[in-house]
Amino acid sequence: MMLIPAHHFRDIERKPEYLQPEKCVPPPHPSPVGTMWFIRDGCGIACAVVTWFLVLYAEFVVLFVMLIPSRDYVYSIINGIMFNLLAFLALASHCRAMLTDPGAVPKGNATKEFIESLQLKPGQVVYKCPKCCSIKPDRAHHCSVCKRCIRKMDHHCPWVNNCVGENNQKYFVLFTMYIALISLHALIMVGFHFLHCFEEDWTTHGPIREETAEAQISLHEKKQPLKVSSTECSSFSPPTTVILLILLCFEGLLFLIFTSVMFGTQVHSICTDETGIERLKRKHQPRERTSSWKSVKETFGGDFSLNWFNPFSGLRHPKPLSDSGWVRQVASLSDTENTETTEEHSEQRKDEDSVEVIDE
Repeated sequence: MMLIPAHHFRDIERKPEYLQPEKCVPPPHPSPVGTMWFIRDGCGIACAVVTWFLVLYAEFVVLFVMLIPSRDYVYSIINGIMFNLLAFLALASHCRAMLTDPGAVPKGNATKEFIESLQLKPGQVVYKCPKCCSIKPDRAHHCSVCKRCIRKMDHHCPWVNNCVGENNQKYFVLFTMYIALISLHALIMVGFHFLHCFEEDWTTHGPIREETAEAQISLHEKKQPLKVSSTECSSFSPPTTVILLILLCFEGLLFLIFTSVMFGTQVHSICTDETGIERLKRKHQPRERTSSWKSVKETFGGDFSLNWFNPFSGLRHPKPLSDSGWVRQVASLSDTENTETTEEHSEQRKDEDSVEVIDE
């Protein structure tokens, strides 16, 4: 339970009119369990489409420019299987991160009846989000794009068109990891391909093949296709191949840097049990922290296993919040303030309609 400094009491309202129950009515038709989560944001959808396009472009260049034309079948098969597997896992992780509820708080539950049912004790308060009329549990933050309060929200990522929160952080971490791996793999293959082609096909066999072809034109050759060197680098022309490979290099380098940084940031947040928003907004607020290993196991769904790297393995279904999960405890600055605050709370609790709500 998070401790709230006593000076925050200046923001507390104890009048039932503050709740505005007519504006905080739960949705008449709540979404059934298992409904797909999807954010209808134009920018996020465009970024997600661009992400898929760039991965598929890398797939095209790797397969049709580098691997399929290669005469080294063992090299092509091994690298083809490895690259396609990593690309498939990356796109699957992207889908899970995008279509998984990140931990949205029920919308419109900040009603007078619900807060009264919590039976607040002296020294306890609840946070109400004025934007979505929700009671904000500990470590929840409002996302202006999703228009919901998200539990353990780290940030909103347009590339997955979703918030990174309690329920989908594992998939976001896997997405950044697999994208970084396929980017590194693609850069290595491009490097080998450039060395191979410049040394053999484009510098030696290419000009010789063209001169031989021009010198050996005959009626027989017109009827049959011209045989080319066994070291041909690509089914495309050398200039086209170079352009495609250079674009892939830029893409791979940018993706490798970006996703590696994001992967490291997310792992650090998990190990320190502190989200990005908490580092910025609540740096000095006291809170009990979970140990690094326990936090990692909670994020990836249990003890270490191959399921940690599997985007299709679901997390253990989070338990619904109990009444105590919606309430936060106030930390007083001194014993005197604590005594005065407790007495004030006791007087307020005498009134049945009195509640302690902080507008956050």
